[in-house]
Amino acid sequence: MAESSGEVTPEGKANIVATDYTVGQDNIQRELGPFGLDIHNPVFVVSGLTIAAFVFLTLALPDIAGEFFNWLRPALTSTFDWFFLSAANIFVLVAVGLMVSPLGKVRLGGTEAKADYSYLGWFAMLFAAGMGIGLMFFGVAEPLTHFSTSVAEGAGAPDSWAPLAGAAGDQEAARQLGMAATIFHWGLHPWAIYAIVALSLALFAYNKGLPLSVRSIFYPIFGERVWGWTGHIIDTLAVFATLFGLATSLGFGAEQANAGLEALFGIPVTDTSKVLLIIGITAIALISVYRGIDGGVKRLSEINMVLAALLLLFVIIGGPTLAIMTGFFGNFVAYGQHLPALSNPFARPDANFSQGWTAFYWAWWISWSPFVGMFIARVSRGRTVREFIFCVLLIPTVVSVLWMTAFGGTAISLVNEGYQAIADAPLELQLFSMLAELPIAQITSFVGIVLVIVFFVTSSDSGSLVIDTITAGGKVDAPKTQRMFWCIFEGLVAIALLLGGGLAALQAAAVSTGLPFAAVLLLACYALIKGLMSEPRAK
Repeated sequence: MAESSGEVTPEGKANIVATDYTVGQDNIQRELGPFGLDIHNPVFVVSGLTIAAFVFLTLALPDIAGEFFNWLRPALTSTFDWFFLSAANIFVLVAVGLMVSPLGKVRLGGTEAKADYSYLGWFAMLFAAGMGIGLMFFGVAEPLTHFSTSVAEGAGAPDSWAPLAGAAGDQEAARQLGMAATIFHWGLHPWAIYAIVALSLALFAYNKGLPLSVRSIFYPIFGERVWGWTGHIIDTLAVFATLFGLATSLGFGAEQANAGLEALFGIPVTDTSKVLLIIGITAIALISVYRGIDGGVKRLSEINMVLAALLLLFVIIGGPTLAIMTGFFGNFVAYGQHLPALSNPFARPDANFSQGWTAFYWAWWISWSPFVGMFIARVSRGRTVREFIFCVLLIPTVVSVLWMTAFGGTAISLVNEGYQAIADAPLELQLFSMLAELPIAQITSFVGIVLVIVFFVTSSDSGSLVIDTITAGGKVDAPKTQRMFWCIFEGLVAIALLLGGGLAALQAAAVSTGLPFAAVLLLACYALIKGLMSEPRAK
């Protein structure tokens, strides 16, 4: 157990002494286990063996696993939807409160710290890690689904969401409702979850001198116990949440990439094709993981940003340009108008929307939060709290609104013009069905496939770096072999879940790990505020 010289001091320094928990570089080589793995931390052994057993049982008993996962997700979301929504609301309020409070002047790394990355490089990495595959998969599918549901059901549906009243048959009202509901799922709430985790990790690592690990956030609450089994449990939960949240995203990516390849090149959509895709993309991610953040993740993220910006610009120009530009501002208004009703955890009669969409999304974002949060923390030294939250919370929300408005708005416009095949296509194919109705469809569809794959790679390799850091006790320079080990495991878990129940299994895994970690993050809010209050503030 690591030793500390005492409580966090008023100056905000924990004075942690590196022992067997935070071993120094000189001691790493002596503690390596088989295959060059740093297995001194119990978190590595417990999480590694548990996940290996999960993969084995899921692949050995696919029918039983499929039935279990198909039961698990609706059971959890129907029981705990109120808890997920309440927790996400708290995260938004805490993040906005810190941004506008005097605590926003605290600088991550100390008052004299300088930023490690430019705004462009920083933003590219946090955005690619945080939303990439999801925006590609749901950019067309979700707005179109909510629009179609609103037009068809309206106030006549027995369990309709209250704002649907008057939307039946009214295409403009249905479009606004569909976009408001979509932005709700991709706007302030998910980014507030990421911001709380990332800010907490950065504060306690760079300002308090604690290891870059989730357990460090809870030092103000548990004190020295974070170096024992209390901390081991917290970090193990973080590993499970990260791995299964990533596996969900990788599964969505494989589904969409395979659908695009079939549409473009005739490659059939089969389990074999999806497994081969995951294997191939995991192999590419291994190279990026080996090269590290600057040589791998950062470069791929910047490539992704350029490709995503070009595809977005094409859709804006090739689609209904005027409707997209006016809709961008109108969708913000609709989002603000319906936000109170959308975020109300206790007045949600539409079970399909609150449980099938919102509760799943919040669980997915929470399960992703250790991964995205730690990754953002690693590249955010030198930013003030106000600057950090503004960039992590507000700017990505604006970009997400623009993306959903362009892709979802174009798809809705095409459906209204008679291209019903877009709405009738499977969710994973709707992006390519929409692009097929625009100019140079072959080129843009190919760019879409490349984007899905590269987002796939950036999620996998940055996730591997994060899990590696957690299981190595907070070290950011653990052996490369260990990073590659976790990258391979991510691919195996995604394959096991796809074969053991498809997307339902992937979603069930995200919800089941997001539930306990939501409680962990609520405690983290208190620890974060307490830690910030002991920090000097930048002038």
